[in-house]
Order: sequence, then C-alpha cells, then structure tokens
Amino acid sequence: MQDSQEYRDKKNYFEKIITLYGRNVVVEALQDSSIEVHKLHLSTSNKTDGAIKEILALAKKRDIEVTYHEKNTLSRISKNAKQDQGVAIDIISKSYRSASEIKEMPSFRLIALDGIHNPQNLGMIIRSCAASTLDGIILPKKNSAKISPLVIKASAGTLFKLPIYYCDNLEDVLQNQSDADIYALSSHAKRSIYDITPSKKSIFVLGNESEGVSPEVIKLCNKAISIPMQRGVESLNVAITASLIAFMS
Repeated sequence: MQDSQEYRDKKNYFEKIITLYGRNVVVEALQDSSIEVHKLHLSTSNKTDGAIKEILALAKKRDIEVTYHEKNTLSRISKNAKQDQGVAIDIISKSYRSASEIKEMPSFRLIALDGIHNPQNLGMIIRSCAASTLDGIILPKKNSAKISPLVIKASAGTLFKLPIYYCDNLEDVLQNQSDADIYALSSHAKRSIYDITPSKKSIFVLGNESEGVSPEVIKLCNKAISIPMQRGVESLNVAITASLIAFMS
C-alpha cells in the first residue's frame, strides 16, 4: 500500500511538470523565486556566454539541477527544435491539476476547451478566466494547444493564477459529470447566454472557430447556448467568447 501511494504521489508530481524553452523565458523563470523548478536542460552545443552564462549563474544561486544533452535530445525535451535556443526548463505548476479532482468539488463554474490549437487564443482565454470568478479551465492534452512560452506571453503573466485541469480527452471528463449542467456554445442554440442562470455545477464548452464543438463532445453536453449576433456577424474569436462567458453574472 505504501509503495502504491508513493507511486501515485510521484505520478502526480511529474504530471504537474510543464516544460518551457527559449533563453529569455528560462531567465525569467529562474528569476522568479515563486516558480518551483524541477530541472534545467542545456544543449552541449551552447557557448557559455551571454544568456547561457546568466542562466547558469541563476541556476547555481537557486541550487537547481542542470542536465546537459546532445542537441537532438534537447529538441525532443523541448518539442520545439526551431525555437528552444538550446535551453529548456521543467517547472512545477501548482495550478496545473488533474481533472479527476473536479468530481470531488461540491460546486464549480468551469470553461472546457475543445480543439483550441492557437497558443495566443489559449493565453488570452487564460487571462480572461483568471480575471473573473470562474473556478478554472479544463484543458485536454490531446487535440489542444500545449502550455508554451507563446501561451505564457499571451496570458500576460496570469498562467499560474488560475487552476487548469488537465485530462487526456475532454470526453472522459464530461461523461463523469452527470449532475452538472454542460453547456455547448453553438450558433444554432435557441437560448442565449443571457437567458440562463448558471447552476451549482456548470461547465461551458467552447470549440474552435472553424468547426465549433466536436460531434463527440456535443453528445455529452446536456444544454446549448449561443451569443446573440447582430449585423450579419457570424462568430467571435474564441478568446472573446470565453471573456463573455467568464464575466456572466
């Protein structure tokens, strides 16, 4: 039993790890003492001057483990060979949580993202939600933008202020929420966002602009709402839609 608990604790720890890349991003992360760092990764091809020198000094000051890799290995860690600049860092995000925690929550108002691939949109959604009274965002690992320096930049420093509940597939989370009102945002819905009063447990599902909420996810939504549009405008950017939902009364 003890071994099993240790395994779960270790698994939960590593699932909270977010890998960022790029020299400026890494310097900023190391300078922020509120950000817990697991490990720093450097390419052996880096010259130890300029930003790399500063990174090493900051890592030494904070007693952070530094691991050196061949360039190809570093690229596999960063998952962005073109932009990692030979540097990656594993940080522990306390606001990055398993979506399995949601079923234990007595009440919540959440936004779930289905097929949002644009990092800038994801960052802006996080910023709007962090500024509101929403309880968090459900973000699938598959078919979704990943947390990255682009997302962090677009969120304007709010990434770690809001719980982000990760899951493999959005369907796995929604099908376990039989007692919640699950709203699909759809232009075809007869009820508008202004016609509802969110219940004790509410999830608002936003799809991407080209396809909307996917058919697989639509089946798991028990309600549908729309945003009233005027002057022939067909749709809004998903980040704008998220802002309207986030600040609904």
